[in-house]
Amino acid sequence: MNMKKIIEVGIQQFKKPKIKQISFVENNKEVNSLLSDIEHKPHAFVLGCLMDRQVKADRAWIIPKIVFDELKTSDINELAEKSLKEYEDIFSKKTLHRFNDDMAKVFYDGVQDIKRKYEGDASKIWRGKPSSALVVYRFLEFRGCGIKIATMAANILAKQFKIEFADYYSIDISPDVHVMRVMERMGCVSKGASREMVIYKARELYPIFPGIIDSSCWEIGRKWCKSENPNCDECSARSECKKNI
Repeated sequence: MNMKKIIEVGIQQFKKPKIKQISFVENNKEVNSLLSDIEHKPHAFVLGCLMDRQVKADRAWIIPKIVFDELKTSDINELAEKSLKEYEDIFSKKTLHRFNDDMAKVFYDGVQDIKRKYEGDASKIWRGKPSSALVVYRFLEFRGCGIKIATMAANILAKQFKIEFADYYSIDISPDVHVMRVMERMGCVSKGASREMVIYKARELYPIFPGIIDSSCWEIGRKWCKSENPNCDECSARSECKKNI
């Protein structure tokens, strides 16, 4: 097994300078602008992360923009004054998620936690060069946030937003369907490997920053290594892949 190229791509991505606007949702400048503005509206990014559960990423990331538009405000203090019922009505009316009632509560509680714990400034979650473990832990404190979302959020902060952490040891790979499929087909893990096995394999491959290969594997899975009819000839990892299909 050889993951050298994928690790190199991950390192190159990590070293790239920060871009003005990150592409969370393809061809949606308004949503991308909102989520990328962590200097003025860091809570939008955090709330978007919390929504990314059991729905496609594009659907999850757009939720904060829709909610803000419906409430006619993106100000965290004004958002905190809204009732849970108001959030539930928006989620239900707009069918924002597979689990509208549950995720309305997650969104509402997220707003309240940002207001109460971080004085309305979500950037305090990652400000001051904290350890990666502390950032992951702070995300885990939010209702509905599991380890997959927490490590994904930390990974985006480190690789896309170029937030400096004291270390990157605790930023694991986020084993979604694309990452799991690529790791298995490349021969990194055995067929039918658990998410935990994928996480620990990534830790073995690059211990100082296991999540470094997350975006590389995700991109390969989405572009070429699809569940059906994979395009192996054009895949950037074809020379390293065992093609366990």
